[in-house]
Amino acid sequence: MAARTSELTVAMLQMVAEADTEGNLEKGMAFCRRARDAGADIAVFPEMWSIGYSFSADDAGRADLARRALDLDAPFARRHAELAAELNMAIGVTFPQRWPGGPRNALALFDRHGELALLYAKVHTCDFDDEAALTPGEGFPVCELDTATGPVQVGAMICFDVQFPESARVLMLHGAEIVLVPNACEMNDIRTTCLKTRAYENMMGIALANYAEPQEDGHSTAFSPVAYRPAGELGEGAEVDPLIVRADGSEGIYLATFDLGRIRRFREVETQGAAYRKPRAYDGLLDTSVRPPFTRSDSR
Repeated sequence: MAARTSELTVAMLQMVAEADTEGNLEKGMAFCRRARDAGADIAVFPEMWSIGYSFSADDAGRADLARRALDLDAPFARRHAELAAELNMAIGVTFPQRWPGGPRNALALFDRHGELALLYAKVHTCDFDDEAALTPGEGFPVCELDTATGPVQVGAMICFDVQFPESARVLMLHGAEIVLVPNACEMNDIRTTCLKTRAYENMMGIALANYAEPQEDGHSTAFSPVAYRPAGELGEGAEVDPLIVRADGSEGIYLATFDLGRIRRFREVETQGAAYRKPRAYDGLLDTSVRPPFTRSDSR
């Protein structure tokens, strides 16, 4: 029997959406099959893939979004669960989840056996825009995902969540090793640097899947947290590039291979993460008041 590798490969499915849910279902499933043929252990979609991140917050738009929202037992979700089991590959698929008061911007991660491993709803909805029609999620769960590499702790953020350091920090504190990020916005240098920082400061691998041009600008991106050679490695302390892959704007399957053994060794000996935190000094993080200049009438 071949020795088990410590490498985990995430396929970021960078696509342009079709005009309807059925078209997105068929296109996404075809991309998943190609991702598995390329050696992926996990495939992750852009944000709200079932509707191509196409909706509005006016009255007509809200009614249409409610009509297109899905339950976990809807055919769209079930077929991805079945495909995950068929391909022996975890699939993180995205859709507006039916919810009281308005749909949630959700990611369902089905493991390689077709079982639901993680259900996450975007916490930091863009309330200043059409996402005012959505119901925000309420936390950052982490699951133990069974993979050919062995168990891996996996969490998720969605798009705007990345702009808040608390999102990634809570995931780290809950044990996340790899974080999946469905996205639907321009991945400029500032946002890419933010993603890199979240990976480094929390010692987690991060893989972001975005829509391809012309829907968005592509540039799906993955970072390792290993930014310098950890103690015990040859060349200890030398800076290394944490970038694993940064796509161009075109449609495609972009593979990010994470060396879990190296990431875990890095987490065991280096200084980021939880070891040197001082929670007793962070009382202000629990202050729910918002003061000028940060007050906004549309915030929730």
